[in-house]
Amino acid sequence: MLVAGLVVIAGAIGVTGAALLRREHAIARRIARAAGRLEGRIPAPVGRLGEQLDDLDRSVESATARLSDALASEQLVRALDAIPQGVVICDAEGTRVFENDVGAVYSQARHGDALVSAAIDEQLLEARVGAPASTEIELFGPPRRVLQIDAYPLALAADGTATGALAIIEDVSERRRLELVRRDFVANISHELKTPVGALALLAETLIDSDDGEDRARLAHRMLAEAHRVGDTIEDLLSLSAIEGDQEADRIRLPVRNVVEEVVARTASAAEQRAIDVAVEVDGDPWVQGDSRQLTSALFNLVDNALKYSEPGASVDVGVRQVDGWVEIAVVDHGPGIAARDHERIFERFYRVDPGRSRETGGTGLGLAIVRHVATNHGGEITVRSLEGEGATFTLRLPAIESPTPEECT
Repeated sequence: MLVAGLVVIAGAIGVTGAALLRREHAIARRIARAAGRLEGRIPAPVGRLGEQLDDLDRSVESATARLSDALASEQLVRALDAIPQGVVICDAEGTRVFENDVGAVYSQARHGDALVSAAIDEQLLEARVGAPASTEIELFGPPRRVLQIDAYPLALAADGTATGALAIIEDVSERRRLELVRRDFVANISHELKTPVGALALLAETLIDSDDGEDRARLAHRMLAEAHRVGDTIEDLLSLSAIEGDQEADRIRLPVRNVVEEVVARTASAAEQRAIDVAVEVDGDPWVQGDSRQLTSALFNLVDNALKYSEPGASVDVGVRQVDGWVEIAVVDHGPGIAARDHERIFERFYRVDPGRSRETGGTGLGLAIVRHVATNHGGEITVRSLEGEGATFTLRLPAIESPTPEECT
C-alpha cells in the first residue's frame, strides 16, 4: 500500500511546486477582481460581452481546479516529509526530481551518506529498466546503522522502460539488532538448559546402575543441585520477562532505607555461611518513586553477586547517598574484579566474565540484566567501576523525590 500510494503521489509531485501555487493564487485574485468590477454594472450578458463572461467563468473554474490540485499536492509533500522513511523520485533520465526531508539527508554526501546516495542511484537505475530493485547497506558508524533501499519503476513506456523510478530508504538498524538479540537468546537459553538437563540424565543413569548407598546419596545430591540450577534459570527468566513487561507499573513513594534493609535481611544467611560482613551506610533519608518489588529484586541481585564473588572472610559495603537530584545505591565488593573490556557486556543476558566461576557459584547470567531493566524502568541507570584484582563497585542511580512530611506519613 505504501509503495502504491507513493507512485500516485510521484505523478502529482511532477506538476506542483511553489511557483505554480503562487501563480494560481494570482490568477484567482485577478479573476475575483474582474468579477467584482463587472458585478452589478451590467444587467445581463448580451452579445460579445456575454461570450467574454462565459469565457471568464470557464477560466475561474479551471483556475480553481488547478489551485485545488496544487494545494492537494502540497499536502502530499508535507505527508511525505512526515514519514520516517526516505523517499527519492527520479525521472526517466535519472535526475532526482523529488526528495522528502529524510531522503534529502542522504544527498548531502557526507561520510557514510555518500555511500548511501550512491547505492540509491544504483537501485534507481535498475528500477528505470523496468524491474524492482533492492539492497541493504551497512554503515559501521559510529553509530552503526543498517539501511534497506527498495526501488520501483513508476510507469512503463511502450518499450518496457520506466518513465521514472521511486526509492524508499528505511533504517532497519533496530530491527536487525533485535533479530541478533533473539538469535543469541535462543542459543544461550538452549545451552543453559541443555547442560544441567544432560547432567541430570547422566546422573540418573548412574544412579540406576549403582548399588552403593553412599554413592547413590552423592548422586542424588548432585541431581538435586542440577535441578535447582534449572529452576533458578527459569525463575530468573520469568522475573526478567515480568520486569520487561511491567514498565508502566504503579509507582509509590519509597524510603530507600527500607529497600536496603529488606535485601540485607534476605542475604544474611548467605553472608553468614561465607563469613562475609555486609556493612550498610545510608546518608540521610532519601526517597524514590518506584516499584518496591522491582527495586528489591535489583538490589538483591547486586548484593548476592557481591557475596558470591567475594572470598570468605571479606566484606561487602552498601552505601546510599543523595547527590544532585539522584539517589545512588553503591554495592562494593573486594573480589577478583572485572576487566575493562567486559564492563559493557556484563549487563547482557547470560554473559559471564568467568563462565566456570559463575556456574560454580550458581549464577544464571541473568542477574545484571534484571538490574539494568529495573534501572531503565525507573528512569535511572546502572554503572560499574572495577579493575582486575581490585574488586568492583556497582552503582544504581534513581531519580530522587522529596521525603514526605510527618503529616503525610500518618
